[in-house]
Amino acid sequence: MLKIGVLGAGHLGKIHLKCIKEIPEYDLLGFYDPDKTISERVEQEYGIKQFSSLDELVDAVDVVDIVTPTISHFDCASKSLLKSRHVFIEKPVVTTLEQARELIRIASETKVKVQVGHVERFNPAFLTAEPFFTSPMFIEGHRLSQFNPRGTDVPVILDLMIHDIDIVLSVVKSGIKNISASGVAVVSDTPDIANARIEFENGCVANLTASRLSIKNMRKSRFFQKEAYISIDFLKKEVEVIRIEEPGQASSGFGMPLDLGPGKGLKQISFIKPEVKPNNAIKTELESFCSAIINNTVPPVTIEDGYHALEVAYMIINEINHSLTRLV
Repeated sequence: MLKIGVLGAGHLGKIHLKCIKEIPEYDLLGFYDPDKTISERVEQEYGIKQFSSLDELVDAVDVVDIVTPTISHFDCASKSLLKSRHVFIEKPVVTTLEQARELIRIASETKVKVQVGHVERFNPAFLTAEPFFTSPMFIEGHRLSQFNPRGTDVPVILDLMIHDIDIVLSVVKSGIKNISASGVAVVSDTPDIANARIEFENGCVANLTASRLSIKNMRKSRFFQKEAYISIDFLKKEVEVIRIEEPGQASSGFGMPLDLGPGKGLKQISFIKPEVKPNNAIKTELESFCSAIINNTVPPVTIEDGYHALEVAYMIINEINHSLTRLV
């Protein structure tokens, strides 16, 4: 069993503690949170030992699960990695690109595993849709959330849009050619609503919108590729696929004929709604990290993945800042 400890016992930290207790390959030794009121309450409620310091926890375990505010990620992760502990770290990986590069360097030297908590990769709807992707050339994503003061210390790009940035980067295997973006700070000091257009070298375009001032929550993405359209509802855990196929081609779902015109023959439009097998995405990502350590394989969301998502996020933020400067 892998001895694991959790840093941070806030809202998300408690979810991690619950999930880890259900994974038999982990031996949950305890947690550390600098807020003594929270620590004592969590220790009593969950029956999990609280450590007196970060260093005490790191010294006792094989794996450190970092679920602290982003500003403390680098300090927690660097101390853990320097002691050759495997590290699971919530998104965004750290505050700056320089910090991310330093963590990559330390992880490489200490030869330990690092996984970043981009949980939407483990959303059952995305896992169901993945086999249908070939080469998407236009992607549209909307991630809208009702206002919650938690998270407003960072731009909505780092709070919400970074989920879709990571999804897009995992699907589009191409370099970025250009980014244009706009955003507005409405109730906080950083953008609360933002839109970004990411143009890739292979011709793919991703148009992403994020807002934390919406009347209702929405987490939807649509992927368009040759002869197929894939829609993912990350919130409702639903997938719809529309494909153009040869007449009579075996395909699950409902099909209807499509006449392409003189000399172009007939095709068939298939409407497919694949079954989405429910899962606990956070538990699944923690299980995947455990598997990567035990089997000595590459984690499904590497620290490099976390770096690239953060890099694109800052490119979008910088573009928004430049746009606002030009308006002044």
